[in-house]
Amino acid sequence: MTTPGKPKQPKSTAEVELLFGLLVIVLAVCGAIDLALQLGTDQTVPWFPPVAVLHLITGELAWSTGTTVAAAVMFALALAVIVGVVVLLAGRRRRRSRVDTIASKLGHGDSVSSLTARAATAKAKSLYVVSDAGPGILLGRMVHGRGERLYASWEDTQLDIWGPRTGKSTSRIIPAIMDAPGAVIATSNKRDLVDATRDPRAQLGSKPWVFDPQDMVGEVPTWWWNPLSYVVDDVSAIKLADLFAAGSSDPGAKTDAFFDPEGKDVLAATLLAAALDGRPVTQVYSWVTTPSMEAAVVLRRNGYDLMGDALAAHISSPEKQKAGVFGTAKKTAGCLRLRGFQPWVTQTGGHRPHLDVEQFVRNGDTLHLLSKEGAGTGGPLVAGLTVAIIEEAERQGSLSRGGRLATPLLAALDEAANIVRWPQLPNLYSHYGSRGIMLMTMLQSWSQGVECWGEAGMKKLWSAANVKVYGGGVSELEFLRSMSELVGDYDYIGSSTSSGSGNGSSGSVSRQAASGRILTAAHLNEWPRGRALVFSSGNRATVIKPEPWMAGPHARAIETSIKANDPTADTTLGDLRHGLTAVPLQSAVDTTKTRAS
Repeated sequence: MTTPGKPKQPKSTAEVELLFGLLVIVLAVCGAIDLALQLGTDQTVPWFPPVAVLHLITGELAWSTGTTVAAAVMFALALAVIVGVVVLLAGRRRRRSRVDTIASKLGHGDSVSSLTARAATAKAKSLYVVSDAGPGILLGRMVHGRGERLYASWEDTQLDIWGPRTGKSTSRIIPAIMDAPGAVIATSNKRDLVDATRDPRAQLGSKPWVFDPQDMVGEVPTWWWNPLSYVVDDVSAIKLADLFAAGSSDPGAKTDAFFDPEGKDVLAATLLAAALDGRPVTQVYSWVTTPSMEAAVVLRRNGYDLMGDALAAHISSPEKQKAGVFGTAKKTAGCLRLRGFQPWVTQTGGHRPHLDVEQFVRNGDTLHLLSKEGAGTGGPLVAGLTVAIIEEAERQGSLSRGGRLATPLLAALDEAANIVRWPQLPNLYSHYGSRGIMLMTMLQSWSQGVECWGEAGMKKLWSAANVKVYGGGVSELEFLRSMSELVGDYDYIGSSTSSGSGNGSSGSVSRQAASGRILTAAHLNEWPRGRALVFSSGNRATVIKPEPWMAGPHARAIETSIKANDPTADTTLGDLRHGLTAVPLQSAVDTTKTRAS
């Protein structure tokens, strides 16, 4: 029979260590007595502590009141130092996360060298990025070692999966927005990003634009954007219709093999007709609600005969088929009928500036796109404006040196699967990194991405992202297991002891090599706040400590902006500071594993 255990320490070794410890204590006491005699008396005291103690014992030196005072002061100072060290170590232990102790088993040093500031800076130079752009998007500080900062370069696209209330806005999105050297697109279904960054970005010279059709922050529509300005031909009309269709459908909703594609074709035809005829985008809703030949005539007059014929055929089709096709198109364009949306997409209520996407990219402006998922969502318009700006950035990049923007554009797509449903995103993801367009797609779970892009699309998106960041808060077992496998295993020496079989036998200790998962699915499920797991192309996975905006160079400006814009600023700031504390628990991996043989 065998039982797990540790090999016993030899008796002779233990005795040597005990004697050495006693010797150190004796020398320390002698040294303290010698120093007290030196400080507290005018006697000639030998500097070698044992001799001084011997003279004290033999009466050659006298212990005076001054010596007692000196000894007391020394004791008090020593006690204060000991207490200070204990408090410091305890504080550091409280700040340590339960995953910090296994960081040495993950990527560090050369295994993550391409993420360092030095490597990212060299990459920026080779890509002809403007010199004041910095090395890239800060990911955080490496937990293992000296806390070196790690960056996603200006060529890296990023995909983040953080569960609800895990600090992704505070630690990832807001710092990235503030560090972005050029134009910024930030989507959200909450007001936090707007409140925190609109004023500081303006102070940096980046004009803020806030798109708020659902009145989430009380923004007055002082500007507008015409979705039809994106439609310049039949291809762009079809792309916009795809975005409307994706943004207006419920996640996981079943589609009809006939009516859905035909309804989308009708919407594309009416979008193109309205653009060609200089109509407001709201005319599209009227055309799909009350079908008439007017849109078909416009298409034919402008040389789109086949698209006009197809639209006319749908209008002349049997009533039941016609009702199904146009009913689908009507549902897809439903956001255009909402009165609160119309000032944002039409020129009404006096002269207001129109958002020119070309100037937006060129000037390095900041756009906040706000929408809620569900009924009455502005998701189709959010997706349409996002795509319009990104494609304009791609166009400008293609005309620049190296075929990319010299000043990168950041698109921080928070709640991407809910309010920025872009069907082609997985196919285009890696391409945009080569154009100087930094995409940060933020999801709350793997399944959220699957609902939007399907299983194959989500896998493609994951593979196309150069940098993947997991911030915890996810309980999907299959996803956690896949990350656990990507992190890999570690080797250790296990030991076991066997009891004797009698007749004076003392048993034996055996050792053997073994391996175990560095992070199991359970560890990833219990991931602590204040830490993130980073996967990156060509590197080992590593644990980082993301730097919240409160620890960054823009902290004062962001806090001032929140106080100026957020009606519940005190509560918001208090919750943010409280929620960022890492949980002080034990190591996620037991490094003293043993196994029975």
